[in-house]
Amino acid sequence: MSSKKTDAKGGEYSAKDITILEGLDPVRKRPGMYIGGVGSQGLHHLVWEILDNSIDEAMNGHATEIRVTLHADGRSVTVEDNGRGIPVDVHPKLKRTALEIIFTTLHAGGKFEGQNYKTSGGLHGVGASVVNALSTKLRARVKRDGSEWGLDFTRGVPDGPVKKIGPAKGTGTTVFFSPDPTIFPRTEFNPETITSRLEVATFLHKGLKIEFVDEVQNRRETFLHKNGIGDYVLRLQKDRNAKAAHESFFFLEKDGEVGIQCALLWTESTDEYVKSFVNGIPTASGGTHENGFRAALGKAVRNYMETHKLTPRGLTIAAEDIREGLVAVLSIFIPDPQFQGQTKDKLNNPEAQSVVDNAVRATLENWLHNNRTIAEQIVGRIILSARAREASRAASASITRKSLTGARLTLPGKLSDCTQTDRTNTELFIVEGDSAGGSAKQGRDRTRQAILPLRGKVLNTESLSLGKVLENREIADLITALGTGIGPSFDISKLRYSRVVLLADADSDGHHITTLLLTFFYRHMPELIKQGRVYLAVPPLYRIDIGNDTYWAADDQVRDAILKEKKPDSKNVEITRFKGLGEMMPKVLWDTTLNPRTRRLIRVDLDDGLEADRVIADLMGKDASARFQFIMEHAERAEALDV
Repeated sequence: MSSKKTDAKGGEYSAKDITILEGLDPVRKRPGMYIGGVGSQGLHHLVWEILDNSIDEAMNGHATEIRVTLHADGRSVTVEDNGRGIPVDVHPKLKRTALEIIFTTLHAGGKFEGQNYKTSGGLHGVGASVVNALSTKLRARVKRDGSEWGLDFTRGVPDGPVKKIGPAKGTGTTVFFSPDPTIFPRTEFNPETITSRLEVATFLHKGLKIEFVDEVQNRRETFLHKNGIGDYVLRLQKDRNAKAAHESFFFLEKDGEVGIQCALLWTESTDEYVKSFVNGIPTASGGTHENGFRAALGKAVRNYMETHKLTPRGLTIAAEDIREGLVAVLSIFIPDPQFQGQTKDKLNNPEAQSVVDNAVRATLENWLHNNRTIAEQIVGRIILSARAREASRAASASITRKSLTGARLTLPGKLSDCTQTDRTNTELFIVEGDSAGGSAKQGRDRTRQAILPLRGKVLNTESLSLGKVLENREIADLITALGTGIGPSFDISKLRYSRVVLLADADSDGHHITTLLLTFFYRHMPELIKQGRVYLAVPPLYRIDIGNDTYWAADDQVRDAILKEKKPDSKNVEITRFKGLGEMMPKVLWDTTLNPRTRRLIRVDLDDGLEADRVIADLMGKDASARFQFIMEHAERAEALDV
């Protein structure tokens, strides 16, 4: 029986057809297996491999400074450190110097046994040899034992033996390399890409100084961050132009078999941004350490909220609500990391998940308990996120994508709009009832003041889905008049007025209507409040005539204060209590409430989102027990009820 086989095309296929790639030939034949590709990312990966070797020296306490030089041709790089220097003595088994072996043999290095390096980024022993294989020229210079040694390579092959160049002070390794243009379509390095990587390295290894010499642009830049990733998380926040949702930031630094560094803060952004690293290597695809971090974050926040009973009734807090707006840096140092592939963009060590989970959860939870003000700012941010998510989901389920504020906008018939086309300094007054609306329409400045009367009590939107809210005609008219849309289509840039002013009677019914409107804005258009666009008008409740002088009082306290100050003869005093805005003559309403020169407006601000959420949920929600408890707690403040 013959041992020969025939392939699909009829040719013979035997042992002589098997190709064996030796030395560094596999790297040159299949570079993508080692650096991920031959594009820009793979090209810069050559720099990272040599840089990581120098950083490993610093990480283990043997180096303090690194210099990276991009040469004038833009196609060659030198990396220099003041570490121990690569050994130059002869290997007892291979009978070649360690310097030559490291640059010519795959899987050769001093990081396998854990004796010379407790932690490192280069663990496969292929980094230096891969860079050598993919370079036209590579020069290695080593200072140690009082001398400088050198070895040059051409496309991975030594030009000769290791040579002793002469005496030298100090220790360290210098590697120059020029990528092979027959391997890489483009060999020009990007200075900004290198700069970014170098600065990140100094964030991750506080105290490490890295100098970048850019001969292409004739500039030098030095990076040194003494606060490490604490500085990094603030830089990320600034670069993303995201306003912090709370003061200070969380920071964890834990030594041990697995070293952990973590810094995080919440911002008002709507996305999550987590940068993770293992032994200084960025893990863009995450891995088990990130899984542990996210699990810890959720547990710590939930435990804090449950301990202090901060979760609103009927509201479900999802994991994405907790992480919305998060900016975080997670860096761990582990003796034997198991990366996914040579490009090391994902960690696979299963033990890393539980270690990170336990460390971050306990420390973050304690930090929240010890910083109650910050913790409540964070929880308030999370609750707003959960509210917005539920509103968005309800809107998506019940509303078609037909815009409420499209180009063919049909304004409500009862809206008396202002004539000014530019919205600068324009105002929309939302008033209670047609009678008050009539007085306001006659007394207003038609050029820049619009009036929208609402009929009766506004719908309580606290416990309703957005779909139910939009079924209410008064609310729908209000949304249309504002022009912003609502839910997923909300866009504050489309707001048709500079200010939205709530104008209700100065009695208990008016206060109730104002509260209902504020509830709607807070739950469904919170951005209007956050940006300071919502105001409360302060109309008078009393007119006080003393002789020929007239005074206006917004409430009983102001009335009594006027009477106490003026001390009038009772015969010369006439006090009129307005039953509503509709009783006011248009000119009186203008003078007291609408005229920017004489009126008083109160801007609605949101200082404590968590407290605001709690109060609205208690007072406007379906649970009567929370309302009863609130009334009993504040009963002493209600001297007299206007019913």
